[in-house]
Amino acid sequence: MSALSPDTLPVHTVARATFDAVARARGGAAAVAELRRGQLSKRMLLAVAVRRSLPGDTDFYASCRRLDRMRRENPDRWHETILHPYLDEGLAGALAEQGRGGRPDLAWFDELVHGGPAALSGPRLLTTECDGVVLRLRLADRGPFRTVHGQQPAGVQTADEVGHWQWLLDGAWQVLVRRHPWHAEAVAACLSTLVPLPPAPGGTAVSSAARRAYGAVALSPPGDPVLLALTLVHEFLHIQLGALLDLVPLHGPASEARYRAPWRPDLRPLDALLQGTYAHLGVWDFWGTESATAPPDPRAEQEHATWYRHTCDAVDTLLGSGELLPAGRRFTEEMRRALTPSGGDQEQP
Repeated sequence: MSALSPDTLPVHTVARATFDAVARARGGAAAVAELRRGQLSKRMLLAVAVRRSLPGDTDFYASCRRLDRMRRENPDRWHETILHPYLDEGLAGALAEQGRGGRPDLAWFDELVHGGPAALSGPRLLTTECDGVVLRLRLADRGPFRTVHGQQPAGVQTADEVGHWQWLLDGAWQVLVRRHPWHAEAVAACLSTLVPLPPAPGGTAVSSAARRAYGAVALSPPGDPVLLALTLVHEFLHIQLGALLDLVPLHGPASEARYRAPWRPDLRPLDALLQGTYAHLGVWDFWGTESATAPPDPRAEQEHATWYRHTCDAVDTLLGSGELLPAGRRFTEEMRRALTPSGGDQEQP
């Protein structure tokens, strides 16, 4: 039976202990592996749906058969291919276009299956190592679907720009491995792709993760390696929550209600507030650890206090919204537990 068949896919569940650890931003590599299995099934189902919606597309069908053979003959390459961050967005877009009566161009899928991620996103790799822990990221400075991050991506990076990214990543990885090992473990297990962005007007650094781009973070070069380390944690948590939401609904359908987010001037729908609160739990946690380092970072104590207040306020808003499902309420209560001095166990992985 073909691997690209719904009949071969497992039923995914998330163990309670894993769910609670993820809610406290302490899931680690084990949680990443559990959620990644859900992403594999999601992408296989999307490929099946596209294939069934385009029965006359012999090129797409041939690429699916090649991908199926790859799963049996070269599992590592198969994982790398099917977990390419933009496979999700590309296949979902193809389904939407076909549903509107269009004929989607799926040449990119053939390029990915035959040439691997380098064929779709470029050949540049950033690799860094600290104390035996390795992080590898593809510097995706070309290719389709990168605008899913909501920003216009930067162009092909020069040798000097690539060198600057490498310098930032080397420093950030030392910060994560030596001071935030629980986050380093999860980041290394999840992230595969870095999309360079231009800074915002005025030079402000920007970053983004996208629900349909599992494993990718888009960002402009931050001011120093500590800020890159923080950004990787922040965006990883967005990605992790998105993968959890693919398996476990935490809130009901979108409503007209809007809520105050302490870090933004505009009111936010509940799903966006939940995403922001969870990512900023990681920001608070990061600066708390940084404030205990020697020599201390002068930013750390102030940032830690600020994000504690903001995240606590947002947690209270979520719990009072009436829009959380039972799993979402448990998730949010675990976030609040993580924020308590005696109950969060945030000092341990």
